[in-house]
Amino acid sequence: MATTKIHQIAPHAKTNGTHRASSSNSRNGSRNGSRKASRNGSHTNWGPSTTAIHYGEKKHGVGTNVGTAISRTSTFTFSDTAEMKRWAEGKSDAYIYTRYGNPTLTIAQDKIAALEGAEAAMVTASGMAAISSALLSVLSAGDEVISTYQVYGGSYRLMRDMFPRLGITVRHVESDLEGIEDLLTPRTKALYIETPTNPTLRLVDLRKAVAFAKRHNLVSMIDNTFASPALQKPIELGFDLVMHSATKYLSGHSDIIAGAVAGRADLIKKVRDCVIYLGGSMDPETAFLLIRGMKTLGVRIEKQCDTALKVAKFLEKHPKVARVHYPGLKSHPDHKLASQQMKNFGAMLAFDLKGGLPAARRFCDRTRIFLLAVSLGGVESLVVLPIYTSHYNMSLEELRKASVEPGTVRVSVGLEDPDDLIEDLRQALA
Repeated sequence: MATTKIHQIAPHAKTNGTHRASSSNSRNGSRNGSRKASRNGSHTNWGPSTTAIHYGEKKHGVGTNVGTAISRTSTFTFSDTAEMKRWAEGKSDAYIYTRYGNPTLTIAQDKIAALEGAEAAMVTASGMAAISSALLSVLSAGDEVISTYQVYGGSYRLMRDMFPRLGITVRHVESDLEGIEDLLTPRTKALYIETPTNPTLRLVDLRKAVAFAKRHNLVSMIDNTFASPALQKPIELGFDLVMHSATKYLSGHSDIIAGAVAGRADLIKKVRDCVIYLGGSMDPETAFLLIRGMKTLGVRIEKQCDTALKVAKFLEKHPKVARVHYPGLKSHPDHKLASQQMKNFGAMLAFDLKGGLPAARRFCDRTRIFLLAVSLGGVESLVVLPIYTSHYNMSLEELRKASVEPGTVRVSVGLEDPDDLIEDLRQALA
């Protein structure tokens, strides 16, 4: 499998709600791996799990909290009217109101930016708040965006139903990017992709996508929800913005709704403006749960990937299964590409039943451990029918382009024992 090394960026003094890269000698310590840097949570040579646990938090000292503090407040005081005036003039980064920024949100943003290797990050109230704010931060009336067909249904419906009302044109390309040059116009401003795709786990060649975007001066954007920074780091390959539904793997416990955007500092500033203007700000309690969840991202993903491969191999041999969509299988059309650009193959998979929709419904209604629920990335294993959930309100032609069949079942593999999950699949398929 491909391997990547996290290059953390030491946090800089900030109170405006976004993580920003520092100089080599920030107020939080030097970047030479010294003990001082470690004590301040800005060590640059940590691995991903150490980063997720400690990055951006100062915890050494007598009586210091081990757990992350929650700034449970909507508003913050000014020291005096002179400070208030400085803020109004854009000369102060003081926290003033949680919609603009909050210390707990800043910790979450620092961790996400470090894990992704980004200059900056912004957390939001949901994954769709992150995606919509990111897109609207770079697109205006009259602009065009090229998007892969196979994206999350909510993202697709945003582009299909809302963007025309805003005067934004969307042009679609297949996941192999074949013919993408023909879609380019003088109005094209961005390239938007998702990989692995939802729900059939096709892959987009990251290097090919970012090369196209750079060649034509487009903002390159990727939904990295299915992979997470534990498995895939698009910014290291040159992507400008990475989006997450942080509800999923980053938090990992199915108990919050959250989103995140990471990338270039100048672009994140624009995203932050959209979040402030449109009101998609994260709550401090949610930020705390997101921070807590990220601390176990590495161990969760490792086991979930191992179990997903076992589940996929079982399903591939089952006589009632027509096809299994999992990049860890050699039969998957993008297996080689996944091996090159991902550290592991992920914990999401899908399969098509030979009996179509009736068989898929019967299967889902019979599971005993797998829960019939939307979303993904939590500790509980889930099954769902995309045509009724993520890809509802889409025509048969749109479903075909998204590679979704009536009998497609999407599976999110959790942390249960693999043998128990396989036995549940066996009895539900019987």
